[in-house]
Amino acid sequence: MNQLYRPSFASAEKAPKCKSEITIRSDTDTYTISMIDLKALRENPQRFIDGCAKKNVDVDINAMITLDEQKRTLQTQQETIRAAQNKLSKETGPKIGQLMGKLKAASEDDQLAIQTEINEIKSAPAKMKDEIAALDVQINEIEPELQSIWLSIPQPPDDDVPVGAGSDDNVELAKWAPKGWDWNKSFEENKGFRPRTHIELCETHNLVDYPRGVKIAGSRSYILIGDGMRLHQAILRFAFDSMVNQNGFTPMSVPVLVREEAMVGTGFFPGGRDQAYHINETQRGGGYDMFLTGTGEVGLMGIHQDEILDESKLPLKYVTVSTCFRREAGAAGKDTAGLYRIHQFDKVEQVIIDIADEAKSRQHHKDMMGFVENLLKALELPHRLLQCCTGDLGSKNADMIDIECWMPGRGEEDDNGTPTGEFGETHSASRLYDYQCRRLNMRYRDGGDNGKGATTFCHSLNNTVAASPRILIPILEMYQNADGSITIPEALVPYMNGQTKIG
Repeated sequence: MNQLYRPSFASAEKAPKCKSEITIRSDTDTYTISMIDLKALRENPQRFIDGCAKKNVDVDINAMITLDEQKRTLQTQQETIRAAQNKLSKETGPKIGQLMGKLKAASEDDQLAIQTEINEIKSAPAKMKDEIAALDVQINEIEPELQSIWLSIPQPPDDDVPVGAGSDDNVELAKWAPKGWDWNKSFEENKGFRPRTHIELCETHNLVDYPRGVKIAGSRSYILIGDGMRLHQAILRFAFDSMVNQNGFTPMSVPVLVREEAMVGTGFFPGGRDQAYHINETQRGGGYDMFLTGTGEVGLMGIHQDEILDESKLPLKYVTVSTCFRREAGAAGKDTAGLYRIHQFDKVEQVIIDIADEAKSRQHHKDMMGFVENLLKALELPHRLLQCCTGDLGSKNADMIDIECWMPGRGEEDDNGTPTGEFGETHSASRLYDYQCRRLNMRYRDGGDNGKGATTFCHSLNNTVAASPRILIPILEMYQNADGSITIPEALVPYMNGQTKIG
């Protein structure tokens, strides 16, 4: 099993500030964050311009470059003045002493000229200070717009990611189904009876109470009841145990209520701010506002923020199970019914942090998808792998593979009012390279020079292992029987205390 890296507060090496960073000043807090590498942006701006175009992200890279040049010019002017200021401070005393000596022996006309020169020398530092302050004003005027653009620059997609506008342009990579399932046949043709939706099955077996959930918490809320709750816990335990026991991940608990810098650092802000629940703690006298996380990834990645990791301890492989919260702002339509798109759910999440090596990141990406595929195969759930196109990657991902399970109760209805079935997303595996680690200022030190080698930003990846109750939809619908009962997947029977059927 991968060993957990445990830096102590007394000895943990804090990552130094880097050049490509900005200071974020929110309404409630101030913090520093590393951003897209400015050196890379300056050397090859077209790569980032093309990346924005491929991701359909409207960021003015040319404006960013212009503002950066203006800021650097002003900073150079400041450095020149400071250098002159330092030189002057060394020369002022002796020079004034010399002039004061001349002043005593000088004629009345010369005394006036010498005194004027003395006054100019004495006033020069104040003038230089004013000039530096004036340049600071100009830099501060540039900074907000520069920060806003810089913070919004997405990671360019990998060259082998297909270019597309959105989810409709995603590409199917592979499909899998258990023995006996024919993709060319409908559910009824495969099973011999018409499918019930998970909503109908939950009502029949009293697995979910929607009205009382809505009464307590509003729309898209629910209460899992009896075997519904037991099945929910069973899939989470099965997923969590498989990652720890079979795949060697270190189990972790992480906060789900986090500071703003954790959301910005992991790339969920600023673009996804409207999807997060905001706790206005400052209005209650707290020091800073908090946010509810939509995935355990935020907490797992935040563990080593502002740290320098030991290369020999990498890769770090973490897994957590946490409650997740998403506002689902703007979502509408059929997905708002049932358990598919809800505000609160539980998720087992996997994260890998490793050295900055693209080949290793690509292999980790395959491995993470393999862990999930093995889990879905153990559950005998038909599913497919979907290569996300550039327009569906989001700002932080260089590549992303979705895994979708077949859900018989979704899709268009036939002439008899029976759903024809449809794939529904249940997992997303993301390859981020150094995007998050740069924002989180998370580095590792190579083993050279007796452990005093150079520091480099880590690479990170993440993937859902199981998100419930959404994963209950394909389980309930694929395991339903003609009499309305539901067979418990064999892999989950031990987690259901030996129970093999619902109903």
